Amino acid sequence: MSGPSSEVLSKLAPVLSKRWLTPEAWRIGVYEQLDGYKALRKALKHDPDDLIALMKDSGHRGRGGAGFPVGMKWSFIPQNDGKPHYLVVNADEGEPGTCKDLPLMMNDPHTLIEGVIISSFAVRASQAFIYVRGEAVHAARRLRHAVAEAHEKGYLGKNILGTGFDLDIVVHSGAGAYICGEETALLDSLEGFRGQPRLRPPFPATHGLYQSPTVINNVGTIASIPHIVLGGADWWKSLGSENAAGTMIYSLSGRVNNPGQYECGMGITLRELLELAGGMPEGHNLKFWTPGGSSTPLLAAEHQDVPLDFDSIAKAGSILGTTAMMIYSDADCPVYCTYRWLQFYAHESCGKCTPCREGNYWMTRIYRRILSGNGTHEDLDTLLDACDNLLGRAFCGLGDGATSPVTSSLQYFKQDYIDYIDGHRRPLLDASDLVGAH
Repeated sequence: MSGPSSEVLSKLAPVLSKRWLTPEAWRIGVYEQLDGYKALRKALKHDPDDLIALMKDSGHRGRGGAGFPVGMKWSFIPQNDGKPHYLVVNADEGEPGTCKDLPLMMNDPHTLIEGVIISSFAVRASQAFIYVRGEAVHAARRLRHAVAEAHEKGYLGKNILGTGFDLDIVVHSGAGAYICGEETALLDSLEGFRGQPRLRPPFPATHGLYQSPTVINNVGTIASIPHIVLGGADWWKSLGSENAAGTMIYSLSGRVNNPGQYECGMGITLRELLELAGGMPEGHNLKFWTPGGSSTPLLAAEHQDVPLDFDSIAKAGSILGTTAMMIYSDADCPVYCTYRWLQFYAHESCGKCTPCREGNYWMTRIYRRILSGNGTHEDLDTLLDACDNLLGRAFCGLGDGATSPVTSSLQYFKQDYIDYIDGHRRPLLDASDLVGAH
């Protein structure tokens, strides 16, 4: 396959990733040479409310999955309430297929630190936390080193740059639970409790960490802030599409020749991303893919020209999520993939609510039956019924996410299920797996 066209190459827009290949970009001296902490100096000259207005004008939306407008989320924090305010960065990144935050924290930790300082100033927080997934040991070390460097330079601590603004950052390593990627479970974990989602309302904006007003944002969301402060709202909007401002790091894995991170303006299509990634291996044709990790509904080959932004993907029936694009070909089985994902969700369910705890357990057993050649047509109705009882009835999004691959794979690839049930496809699991299965 020939290289990508100049038109497709022009879609690349390195902003968050522009320093990744610079030698020792994680060191504060190198970071400062590459415009590091210039945005902080600029931001501290403004009123905090001006920064919130800038986020609203820029159209910046959260990069953690929901795509909620950042400026609006920040404005929910009550002011003059006499309570401490907190900023929490969700760096748990446990969604299967997702790998965009980890390289950012490893290669350019100071852009996240600078973003945290600016964001904390905007929401009037004097304490911030970065909650890192427990397995990301090297990233946590690098962040802690960056925090120490920022303290030494006067970017953190008391009276930052002589402005009277105080801030400390704690880098907290979690215990490796997927459920702690859910923001309220993260808060419980941060407070030293078992990571389980809270019933809402009240919401974190008013009753978050230690029952105080709290802003929770994803790594990519916060790391974008210094670039928006320096470039301005119009510049950020010019990088994306009409209804989706800025860039996004798209993580391609699976059946692609050159898997990796591709930072492009919002609105690029999967077809264009596959061209950037060198296409699919010879003899493989696109069959299905995830736009934002396994907790987002699968899409088929017919969707590869849908713009990859929040609203367009929603219209196509899925969620942009964490832009973890796992690519599968006609050599892959959507039934087996869904089974493997359900195993993950059944294992990672915190067990607090019955629909998620029981629903994922029983759906996994049904998939084992189908994949061993012992399934029935009624099993398909049972799966959809279980999803109906799970969707919208769990404490958090884990339950909803678990139903996504089930319902979408049945929508687009029901014949694959029927082929196992009717004996037209060789079983992938042995019948003995059904005995005493958990």
